[in-house]
Amino acid sequence: MHALIVGNSDGIGLALTHRLLGAGWTVTGVSRRPAPAGVAHTADVASPEFPALLARVLAGVGDVDLCVYAAGIGELLGPGLALAGQTRTFEVNLLGLARTVEAVVPGMVAAGRGHVIGLSSMADAVLSADAPAYAASKAGMTSYLLGLDAALRPRGVAVTAVRFGFVDTKMAKSPVTPFKITTERAVDVLMQCVRTRPAVLSRPRRMAALTGTLGPLLRTAARLRHG
Repeated sequence: MHALIVGNSDGIGLALTHRLLGAGWTVTGVSRRPAPAGVAHTADVASPEFPALLARVLAGVGDVDLCVYAAGIGELLGPGLALAGQTRTFEVNLLGLARTVEAVVPGMVAAGRGHVIGLSSMADAVLSADAPAYAASKAGMTSYLLGLDAALRPRGVAVTAVRFGFVDTKMAKSPVTPFKITTERAVDVLMQCVRTRPAVLSRPRRMAALTGTLGPLLRTAARLRHG
């Protein structure tokens, strides 16, 4: 079995690489920095060169059974309104995913099998004044993945949106991180997804219940505050 992991130089992507290698998978990784495990290729998913590099990687490895998009950033807007960082967040979190899907899915469809997993976030259900592009890009990611699953599953290709809450990685920048889970626990969730291939999975459950309750309230509060 062959997995392509985009964003595997650290955090969840690296931990998943180790877990898959231990389970006998072949892993090809693409990340902005050199990855210490698997067959590694270096590329910035937001760069113009990324699609061409990904095409070369796929041409060299042949069929891919699993593609996991684990690349992601979350830039704070800040008092200086750092909008360039917000734009880059969209480029990495959403456009990088779309370019990866564009490169990987045709081969899976031709083979009649395959699985794409995207690491989204429960932030897709809320509005954020601190990191508006992060929440919006994850909302777009979840919506895109669910739509793709509806389109591709009849052709033998499953697509899964994994909606994490806080995970103990460098991405967890908030001073308050309720129900935070370890990286290893996050990988447990991903391995469950590999086995069961759901359209969407949200973990931890308590955080999912909280965002499901508070999401509409936060959106209403934002409209009242700014409308």
